[in-house]
Amino acid sequence: MTRVTSIESGQVITTGVLNVRRFEQRPTERLVFGELLDRRVTLVETGEEVTVLDVSVRQLPARRDWEIDRVFVRKGRKGGAFRRKRGETLTVEWSAVTGFSLEEHGQGAESLLATFEQLRAADLANVLHHLSPKRRAEVAAALDDDRLADVLEELPEDDQIEILGKLKGERAADVLEAMDPDDAADLLAELPVEEQERLLALMQPADAADMRRLMAYEERTAGGLMNSEPIILRPDATVADALARVRNPDLSPALAAQVYVCRPPEETPTGKYLGTVHFQRLLREPPYTLVGSMVDDDLQPLAPDAALPVVAGFFATYDMVAAPVVDETGSLLGAVTVDDVLDHMLPEDWRETEYHLNENKEAAANAG
Repeated sequence: MTRVTSIESGQVITTGVLNVRRFEQRPTERLVFGELLDRRVTLVETGEEVTVLDVSVRQLPARRDWEIDRVFVRKGRKGGAFRRKRGETLTVEWSAVTGFSLEEHGQGAESLLATFEQLRAADLANVLHHLSPKRRAEVAAALDDDRLADVLEELPEDDQIEILGKLKGERAADVLEAMDPDDAADLLAELPVEEQERLLALMQPADAADMRRLMAYEERTAGGLMNSEPIILRPDATVADALARVRNPDLSPALAAQVYVCRPPEETPTGKYLGTVHFQRLLREPPYTLVGSMVDDDLQPLAPDAALPVVAGFFATYDMVAAPVVDETGSLLGAVTVDDVLDHMLPEDWRETEYHLNENKEAAANAG
């Protein structure tokens, strides 16, 4: 901090040599956003408990040192009437509050999550990764199921297992159901068998059946990589029907890149797989055109036991972002997307690499 010359919106200007190695928090340090926001502290003058919403820092006159000088707080106890009506807010000097060094159990995360509301799931995952286990669990508990599911998919395996283990059983099952089936199956496969069965029993029967089917495949095969919920249409569906399905904001760009035309039933495993219609083709045809009349059936689909190098070669050869997985009976089982292929081809610690951390430096800076 002695080399910081200016702190502006979106940038910190420093002089001298900057250590860009991965940040490691010392026992005596606290993350300003990650650990101080939402903390319950006490006003020295009145003894009243307040919640920290924000802090400010300033540079000391004639020195290069920086210090926290003021704290923005809200009055009102947790669980009281102010849950319905927000309490009075005020800005006080740092010296006017006490309790930052005390251990707080069940610390809230409302202000922290508001700070990171606009972050992509991968960037929020990077923030969570650098928090303490206690704070990580508190933030995870405050996220809604869909947001937490998106973040879990971007976290390293150890963090996934840690967070899932601290969620109550039904909540953990709900989050797993909100995750992409392939990612949820990968996470379940890392748990002890007893824990797997407990969570599967809490899930909806259809979702649990999908999980069991995906977990039956080897991890580094097309079956182990595939998502069991691609866009599936009958041949008598129209282009308008297909585009309506593609517009679903919950779909990843890769999964929305094409639709798969199959005979009924439309749930995987489907009836006979007929072919694929790419998104660009849908844009070129009138909305009343039947998708069955425009399928691309030239490419041989992937077999569920196709090894990862075979899958990667398929994507590279044909410039694909998604590919169908079809069993020996001709039924569509799911689709492999390019992001899952990359995730399994990169080194296991790729989320810790200098490149990845530099890409997310803004999120990491906010966390600290």
